[in-house]
Amino acid sequence: MATATYPPPPPYYRLYKDYLQDPKSAPAPPPPVVGTYVCFGSTYTTDDILPSLEEQGVRQLYPKGSNIDFKKELRSLNRDLLLHILELADVLVSRPSQYARRVEDISLIFKNLHHLLNSLRPHQARATLIHILELQIQRRKQAVEDIKRRREEAQKLLKESLGAFEAQ
Repeated sequence: MATATYPPPPPYYRLYKDYLQDPKSAPAPPPPVVGTYVCFGSTYTTDDILPSLEEQGVRQLYPKGSNIDFKKELRSLNRDLLLHILELADVLVSRPSQYARRVEDISLIFKNLHHLLNSLRPHQARATLIHILELQIQRRKQAVEDIKRRREEAQKLLKESLGAFEAQ
């Protein structure tokens, strides 16, 4: 069986053959996908919802609920992570065959840390947007002040030139 170095284009290229003469002749793009869709055998959803750890089959190490003190919980998980890494180093030195449980514990702590950080993403996005908007407002105010200052300088120069012209 012979294969071509450059295969022919897909058949729908014919839909765009008159595009250069009449750009409106091209078909409209498909509507955006809403709900779930399958890509490479995996099912995805267009809803931007962070699944809980239980839905992912992972034990949650921090308290459940909406009133979580993120700073406190992240510090606590970080301390646990450091402790478990030290325990892993100790186990690797004294009894290397029992390292698997420590690695699983470390993996669980990392998954919990990752989930906590991902739950802060909407807040981070909001804060970033607020910061960008504040910078834009500040730049615009500076531009307005610069325009006012230059206008005043131009008016002063016009008055001086009119005074010099009338003096002659």
